[in-house]
Amino acid sequence: MSGVGNVLKVTLSLLLIISLAISSGGLTLALYAKITGKPWAFSAAFIAADDNHRQDDQNAGDEESTEDGEAAPEPYPSSAMLTAPAIRQYPELYSGCEVTSLAMLLQFAGFDKDKMELAEEMPKDPTPIRYNEDGSIAYWGNPNLGFVGEVTGKAKGFGIFHTALIKQLESYIPSAVDLTGGEFEDIERHIAGGIPVIAWTTITFRIPDKWVVWDTPIGPIKTTFIEHAVLVVGYDENYVYVNDPYSGKAQVKVDKARFIETWELMGKQAITYTN
Repeated sequence: MSGVGNVLKVTLSLLLIISLAISSGGLTLALYAKITGKPWAFSAAFIAADDNHRQDDQNAGDEESTEDGEAAPEPYPSSAMLTAPAIRQYPELYSGCEVTSLAMLLQFAGFDKDKMELAEEMPKDPTPIRYNEDGSIAYWGNPNLGFVGEVTGKAKGFGIFHTALIKQLESYIPSAVDLTGGEFEDIERHIAGGIPVIAWTTITFRIPDKWVVWDTPIGPIKTTFIEHAVLVVGYDENYVYVNDPYSGKAQVKVDKARFIETWELMGKQAITYTN
């Protein structure tokens, strides 16, 4: 009986070792110790190897989920340039850079619309301006609702932002797209696809050194009076190219890092359309 018992004991031990190699479970270790009366010496190297194996499995799963998830964006050219109408906002539209940029975009799309017609149609916030005792603006319109102030320069004017101007673009092109808040690569992709983009920046692309805050019908706003908008028509690794209503010139070359910085300071605002 003792010989059969020893064979059975050895057989069980081998089976448990195989089970341990497969599962490395704590229950198997306990059973082995109970049968043999010996503690199981589980090497650190085996633990590390097993942990690494599980980590590799996890990483493989992560890679699969990435592959099965949203597809990576398609590559696009490192440079592109479009030819679009160049229109100067002056002298008629002293504060009308945004609507002049809209005129360039619509003419590019084939619409026979000039800046003055569009300025008449442009959404407006008619809230009158009120000043503090120190001469700063206390209360005025909000450019997210419509153009604030007087666009012609006959009285104080400011501008209009993407949320209001895109409504005017949509009235002509229902496939208008608001790229605001995205990355600059989104603008580049759109230009590479053959359509320019209106983007908000600053006059002569300089960093604002003075910001202003006033209250509006929908809450306070912080901005700068050197706010500006242009039609972006091209890019390469080092430069962005714009049709600038400030000068009326086409394909004006602007340092790319500087342009992106001013675009980001103005809230990454950008609108366009799709075919």
